Amino acid sequence: MDKFTELKELIQQTEEDAQKFYNSKVAAAGTRVRKNMQDIKKLAQDIRLEIQDIKNQD
Repeated sequence: MDKFTELKELIQQTEEDAQKFYNSKVAAAGTRVRKNMQDIKKLAQDIRLEIQDIKNQD
């Protein structure tokens, strides 16, 4: 469950930069959003694999 909490926190952090990029056109915020989205993708995949492993143990 720790990874899921980490994912939620990362999404919340990304939201602020996404608003800066889309509303104010801050290029650096767009770069941070892209990086965070890649991190979110990796973390989501890790969670999927963890869930699959737990499910297969039963």
